[in-house]
Amino acid sequence: MRTYQCFWLLFWAGQLHQSFLTPLSKRTSGFPEKEKVLVLSGNSRRDLHRSKRSWMWNQFFLLEEYTGTDYQYVGKLHSDQDKGDGSLKYILSGDGAGDLFIINENTGDIQATKRLDREEKPVYILRAQAINRRTGRPVEPESEFIIKIHDINDNEPMFTKDVYNASIPEMSDVGTFVVQVTATDADDPTYGNSAKVVYSILQGQPYFSVESETGIIKTALLNMDRENREQYQVVIQAKDMGGQMGGLSGTTTVNITLTDVNDNPPRFPQSTYQFRAPESTPPDSPVGRIKANDADVDENAEIEYSITEGDGYDMFGITRDKDTQEGIITIKKALDFENKSLYILKVEATNTHVDPRFLYLGPFKDSATVRIQVEDVDEPPVFSRPAYIMEVKEDVPINSVIGTVTAQDPDAAKNPVKYSVDRHTDMDRVFNINSGNGSIFTSKPLDRETLLWHNITVIAAEINNPKQSSRVPVFIKVLDVNDNAPEFAMFYETFVCENAKAEQLIQTLSAVDKDDSYSGHQFSFSLAPEAASSSNFTLQDNRDNTAGIFTRKTRYNRHEMSTYFLPVVISDNDYPIQSSTETVTIRVCACDHRGKMLSCNAEALIHPTGLSTGALIAILLCIIILLVTVVLFAALRRQRKKEPLIISKEDIRDNIVSYNDEGGGEEDTQAFDIGTLRNPEAIDDNKLRRDIVPETLFMPRRTATARDNTDVRDFINQRLKENDTDPTAPPYDSLATYAYEGNGSVAESLSSLESVTTDGDQDYDYLSDWGPRFKKLADMYGTMDSDKDS
Repeated sequence: MRTYQCFWLLFWAGQLHQSFLTPLSKRTSGFPEKEKVLVLSGNSRRDLHRSKRSWMWNQFFLLEEYTGTDYQYVGKLHSDQDKGDGSLKYILSGDGAGDLFIINENTGDIQATKRLDREEKPVYILRAQAINRRTGRPVEPESEFIIKIHDINDNEPMFTKDVYNASIPEMSDVGTFVVQVTATDADDPTYGNSAKVVYSILQGQPYFSVESETGIIKTALLNMDRENREQYQVVIQAKDMGGQMGGLSGTTTVNITLTDVNDNPPRFPQSTYQFRAPESTPPDSPVGRIKANDADVDENAEIEYSITEGDGYDMFGITRDKDTQEGIITIKKALDFENKSLYILKVEATNTHVDPRFLYLGPFKDSATVRIQVEDVDEPPVFSRPAYIMEVKEDVPINSVIGTVTAQDPDAAKNPVKYSVDRHTDMDRVFNINSGNGSIFTSKPLDRETLLWHNITVIAAEINNPKQSSRVPVFIKVLDVNDNAPEFAMFYETFVCENAKAEQLIQTLSAVDKDDSYSGHQFSFSLAPEAASSSNFTLQDNRDNTAGIFTRKTRYNRHEMSTYFLPVVISDNDYPIQSSTETVTIRVCACDHRGKMLSCNAEALIHPTGLSTGALIAILLCIIILLVTVVLFAALRRQRKKEPLIISKEDIRDNIVSYNDEGGGEEDTQAFDIGTLRNPEAIDDNKLRRDIVPETLFMPRRTATARDNTDVRDFINQRLKENDTDPTAPPYDSLATYAYEGNGSVAESLSSLESVTTDGDQDYDYLSDWGPRFKKLADMYGTMDSDKDS
């Protein structure tokens, strides 16, 4: 191992101190290195006084990533107070002291115990001191020094991204910027070329290139076409040591995508297209689809279709399907095989977004020929008009023809057609039609005043195929004829005062006519011939469709004649002239001097309809009396007392209570139904007792159902017990029918009548044990026994 001669350097500060450098006898590094000695100086007279220090240097250097087996030697500390007798002790503190760095307390040698990495920590700051081993006091002030880690090229360049993604438009020029990649080296950039990175391309030539110093990737090939190749993968290498041999390197991948530009015009895959369309296809229906192919994508592939030429320019249209970029040919007007069976169109496809940079590649449009064959179908008959309007006078006789409709089969076969009227539009069957020639005629009289317009529907159907039919509306207007006589506009009923003067106007008349007059109505008024000479009134025609009634004499007497009926003849001026006789009712009334009516004989003048006041008052009184009677009757019914069955204890006949007839006993199957005894639910529980009117109604009590094997005697006893505790039972003796009793009855008879007639000395004291319900009966029979004994 090589050793080097070290020189002593002396520094003077206040006092002269010697610093010496001892040669290193053993090396722990494979690199030739000078021995490093840090000399500590201080005041030799008093240890605790501060003294100036003299340094040979204040920092050590150490290579990183040491791979030897021994500790790596760092340097040596030495104090000028050290006499070599072992009285001093060297101690170390600071970054990594005791763990990463250790010191020989006798000699001051510093060693590194672990491999160091400059990228983790490039500088360590430590403090050294020499103390008296015996007293433990420092003989020198604490000195600080630095250990710097020298860098070696142990880190390869690292890219900021593992994978880069970039895109450029296709057909870009050479040298177009694509993306910039960046790699960093963790080594020390100030020490050698360990951190100097150079870029190069490993994969992606000849399409792309990279600048060695900046990492900028550019295009290297002209006119790269996306339609030929869209994706490129480029591998870039970053190498340190300036790219020299022995340098470390790292790589990254750059995925480059060529974006689309509109550099391809649309092209039809074929020059001619053929389609078929039945002539019955309705307008706006599609006939077929055509598509021009465009190698571009997205908006660069959008195509507009148009019909530029052809004999079907006005019969067909074309639209674009935005999803599929297809051209949809549609029908604009109805087709007719008999008129034209073949249409030839020229369709053009054009790009909507054209890039001017690529116009040199040619026009961005294409055209194709479309042939559309119209197919014949069996069509329904076609009327000559979409609607018919006819007129007919209202006085035409029945079976008069008012018009004709015409329909033909448009097919080449020209099938015969039959006509009919849709009866849903002519429910009254006013019109009919000749099924052969389509002439419409009347089947009932018409009246314009009842219905002016008749709207019917005529059906035309092929005779050979009735399913092929069509309809047409027919509007029939009924024309007016003068068939209605004029009449009063209203019912006229007026009065004349008894003190009226002659030639006094008492009423103005007007008339109406249901008929229609084109030149306006003109009515004439006159008195009927029978009243013209003998009437007490005169009529004056005003020539304006009105007339006035005037008095002929001075006074009228209502006692002599209370009402006059004046017949008036009204005529029109149409042809034929129509006239009618209307009657005006004139009542004679008493009036004051101003002509105001006071009273008339006829109540109708005051009360033209309804009842008189007296009659109304009489009806109201009758209703009130009837209501009072009903209320009194109801009150009497509620206050009526219940009459006791037994009025006198002495009258035996009045004390007899009928308990019902006795029948033939259990053998009499026609008298009762034993099932009712077995199933009391069949009995109407809501039925009230008929011998009295209960004062208070209680809810009916549901009793237990008797078993099928229950004895009738037990059943009767059970019902007897229930009636004793029944709050609805009357407070005197009464009979509750429990079963039909007769000859052969197991329960025998409960009647006391038989006991009286058969057993005169019977004891009735047991009646007192039956409870309060039988108290009245016990008292009655107990009294009879006492009378008998006396």
